[in-house]
Amino acid sequence: MITQSRPQQSPQAWYGMFAQAASEFSSTQLPILSGTIPKDLKGSLYRNGPGRLERGGQRVGHWFDGDGAVLAVHFNGAQASGVYRYVQTAGYQAEEQADQFLMGGYGMLPAGSLWRRLRQGATKNAANTSVLALPNKLLTLWEGGHPHALDLASLETQGLDDLGFLAPDQSFSAHPKCDPLSGEIYNFGVSYGKQGQLHIYRCSAEGKVKRQTKIPLKGLPMIHDFVMAGPYLIFCIPPVSMNPLPLLAQMKSYSDCLQWKPQQGTQILVIDRESLEMVSQGEADPWYQWHFGNGYIDDQGHVIIDFVRYADFSTNQFLKEVVSGHPQTQADGQLWRLHLDPRTGKVLETYALIDRTGEFPVVDPRQVGQAHRHTYLSTRPTSDPTTELFREIICFDHASHQLSSIQVGEQAYCSEPIYAPKPEQPGQGWIISVVYQAASQTSEVWILTADHLEDGPICRLGLPSVVPMGFHGTWQPGA
Repeated sequence: MITQSRPQQSPQAWYGMFAQAASEFSSTQLPILSGTIPKDLKGSLYRNGPGRLERGGQRVGHWFDGDGAVLAVHFNGAQASGVYRYVQTAGYQAEEQADQFLMGGYGMLPAGSLWRRLRQGATKNAANTSVLALPNKLLTLWEGGHPHALDLASLETQGLDDLGFLAPDQSFSAHPKCDPLSGEIYNFGVSYGKQGQLHIYRCSAEGKVKRQTKIPLKGLPMIHDFVMAGPYLIFCIPPVSMNPLPLLAQMKSYSDCLQWKPQQGTQILVIDRESLEMVSQGEADPWYQWHFGNGYIDDQGHVIIDFVRYADFSTNQFLKEVVSGHPQTQADGQLWRLHLDPRTGKVLETYALIDRTGEFPVVDPRQVGQAHRHTYLSTRPTSDPTTELFREIICFDHASHQLSSIQVGEQAYCSEPIYAPKPEQPGQGWIISVVYQAASQTSEVWILTADHLEDGPICRLGLPSVVPMGFHGTWQPGA
C-alpha cells in the first residue's frame, strides 16, 4: 500500500530573516532610501538579538538560544553609519571553530552522550538579550551570567565583565532601569541553590556598584524583568518555578524544567531603591509577564504599573516554536495596568488597557519611574496573532485612551520600538525600529515621529545585510 505524506507547510514569510545565519558588516555609511535624517537626531542606536539559529544543520532548541549579535547605528546630523557584529563569547568561538553546537542553552542540552553532558555541565552565555550603554563601553546582557563588554563604536568584543563587583555565581540581568534624574542604574540577578536568591544592585551611571543586597526567594522562580516606580523597585514574580533534578541530571534543558504552577499565585516584592531594603510583600492572582512598560506613584501614593500580561506561560512555547517558522501555540499578551499599595504589597486593581496582542512596551526614557502619558509597543496582526510576528507599532495615549499606529507593510516585520528623545524638548522624540522586508530579503532602519506614528517613516535607511528581529535595544544620546 502506498501512503501519501502530507504536503509540507511553508514557513511564515518572516522566517526568511532566521533561515540563515546573519552576516556581519563593518562600519558602513547607510544609504537613505526615503526621507531625511532629522538634523538634531545625534547619538547611537544599539540593538541585540540572536543572529544565528542554526549551525552544522542543527536548529537551536529555542529562540533564546541563538548567538547574540549587536547592531549599532551611529547618527551624526544628516548621515548615519552602521556596524553589525557577533559577540565573541567563548561558546561562540568554540562552536564556530567546530561548526556545531557544543554547549547547552536555555532550550537545548549540550551535544554528545549523557556522560559528556554531565562532564561539561556549563551553559553557554549567549549574550543575546539586551544592551546597556555606559560612558566607556557597551554591555551585552544575558540574564544567566555576566555581561560582555564591547567597544561603543566598533562593537569589538572586549570580554566578560564583572563590573568590579559580580561574584562568579551572580548574574546581571537584561532589564536594568536607569534613573533619568540621578543617572543611577538599578538591576538584579537570580542565583540558584537549595532556594533562589534575588541579588539587587544600585550602580552609578558609570556602572560602579554603590549598594547591593540579597533576598531569599520562594523556591526557584524565573524572573525576567522588574519595574522602577518613584522610590520603589517592584518585582512581580509569576508562578513559574524550575524543577532542578532533570536539569542537574542533564536530561532536560532549563526551559523544559520550568513549570507553570498557578496555584502559587504571583508574588509581589516592594523594595526601597535607596536602601534596597524590603518594604512589603504581597500576593496576587496568577499571571505571567516578560516585560514592564513603566511605573510611577500617583497622587494617593499608590504604585501604578504598566506591563504586558499573559494568562499563563504558554508564551514560552510560542517563542520556542518561532525557531521552526511554524508557531502553533496561541499566546496573547496585552498591555495591562496594575494599582498597588506599596506599604502592604496588596494589588488594589488590575485591568487591560488595550486588546491588541503585543510586546516590548517602552516609554520616553526621560520618564522612567515617573508619570508618563504614552506607551509604545510592537503588535501582531489581530487577524492571525498565533503565527505572525510584529507588523505594527502602536502608541497608547493614557490621557485620551486613544491609539495611533503604523503598519509597516505587507510581509514587513518590525522590532521593538526604541524611543530617542529630542534634545531640550520634553515630550518630543522619535521612534526607531529595524524593519525586515520579506519580499526583498532586506532590513531597514525606520525613523518615525513619536507623536505622529500614523504619518509613516520620516526616514528609511538601508542596511547592508539582513538583521534578524531581536529582543532589546537602547538609545545613547550623542554630544
